[in-house]
Amino acid sequence: MSARMKALVPLAIIVVSALIVIVVKVTQPDVEAGPARVNAPLVSVIEVQPRVMQFSVKTQGTVMPRTESDLIPQVSGEVIWVSPRLVSGGFFEAADPLLRIDPSDQQVELEAARAVVARTRSEFARAKTEIERQRSLAQQGVASQARIDDAEKAFQVAEAELREQLAKLARAERDLDRTEIRAPYQGRVRSEQVDVGQFVSRGVPIAKLYATDYAEVRLPLPDRDLFYLDIPFDLSGERVDPDGDWTKTELGPEVQLRAEFAGEPRTWIGRIVRTEGEIDAKSRMIHLVARVEDPYDQKGMTGSAPLAVGLFVNAEIQGRTVENVFVLPRTALRTDVGTDLVYVVDAGDRLRFTNVDVLRADREDVVISGGLRPGDRVCVSPLAAAVDGMSVRIVSDPADEGRLGQQQPATEGAGGFDSAMAKRPK
Repeated sequence: MSARMKALVPLAIIVVSALIVIVVKVTQPDVEAGPARVNAPLVSVIEVQPRVMQFSVKTQGTVMPRTESDLIPQVSGEVIWVSPRLVSGGFFEAADPLLRIDPSDQQVELEAARAVVARTRSEFARAKTEIERQRSLAQQGVASQARIDDAEKAFQVAEAELREQLAKLARAERDLDRTEIRAPYQGRVRSEQVDVGQFVSRGVPIAKLYATDYAEVRLPLPDRDLFYLDIPFDLSGERVDPDGDWTKTELGPEVQLRAEFAGEPRTWIGRIVRTEGEIDAKSRMIHLVARVEDPYDQKGMTGSAPLAVGLFVNAEIQGRTVENVFVLPRTALRTDVGTDLVYVVDAGDRLRFTNVDVLRADREDVVISGGLRPGDRVCVSPLAAAVDGMSVRIVSDPADEGRLGQQQPATEGAGGFDSAMAKRPK
C-alpha cells in the first residue's frame, strides 16, 4: 500500500463514524413526559371491634401430695400382722388397720396399772373416811389440831397418788391400743420397710405415706403476671368460720392441668387455693398452689386418668375478665423509640400513626385498651419504610398477598413518586 493510501484510512474512519452518529440521532424515539403515577404498597388490614376478653396465664409445675408423713410406731414389739395394703403403691382409707404389734407386754402393763389403781383407790377411800371422822370430832371439841392436820395431809397424799396411778392406767390403755397402727388419712404407700416377725422400735419410721384426697401443684409465676389474675393477696386456703365451729377452703381461679400420661394427652381441672407467703429470693418468682380433688379417681366420679404424684404438668390459670379491648395480631404493633404504635388506614387509604395503650402482648396477640376506635382499619402487613400520611392500597385479591409490603414508596410529599415513561412513536 502506497503512502497516500495509508494517509486516507484515518480520514475514512472519521467519516464513517460521523455518519453513524447522524443516523442514530435521526432515528431515536421522542420521549414524552407521562402523567404522575403513584406506586403505593399493598397492605392487609383488619377492622377492629371492641370485645370482652378473659386473660389466662401459663406456667408449669410438678404434682405433689397435700400431706406426706412417716408411719412411726408408738410402742416397741414384734410385728404379728401386716395389712396387704401396706406395700409400695398400696391404697388405704382413713382408719384402716395397717399393722399389728404383739400386745402381750402392753397387756401385762395394763393389768399391773389396774392393780395399782385398785390399791390406791382403797387408800384414798380410807384417807377420806379418816379426814371426815377427824372433822366430826373437831366439831365436838374432842380432836386436836395436830390429828386434823395429819389426816388432811394423808388425804392429799392419797388423792395425788390416785391421780398419778389413773394417768398411768390411761397410758397403759393407750399403749395397748397403739399395738394396732391405723391409717391417719386416706392415702397411698410411697415405701415400706417392715414385715411379719420383725421387731420394731418406738419412734423409728417403718413406712412413708401420702394423702390422696387432694393433690397439689406448686406453680411459679413472675409477680407481674398477678395483674392478669383475680387472686387476693391474702388467699391462704383453709380458714376458720367466725363461730370457730368449722373450716372451709377459699377457692381462687380455675386451673387446667395438661400432661401426657400413658401415651395420651390428659387434662385435669383444679383450683388455686393459696399463695405462698414470700417471693423466691433466687428466681424472683411468687408461687401459687393449685389443688385437684380425688386425683386418683378413687370415688369413680370423673373417670379421668390418675394425676400421679411426681407428674410434670403444664398449667393454664384462668384470669380476670376485661371489657372494651381490641385484640390484634402481634405483627400489628410497631414500637418506635419506646412508643407503642399501630398503623391505622383512614378513609382516604393513607397510613396514620396511632399511639395505643397496650394491656398485654405475647408472641401471637396484643391486647389494646386505648387509642383505637370501633371500626378502625389497622394495617397488619410488614412495612420497612412507612411514613405517616403515605398512600397505601388495600389488598383485595388473594393473589396479591404475596406482594404485600414489597413495593416501597418514595418519601416525597404524601407518598408516591413521578416517573417518566418512554414511549415509541407509532
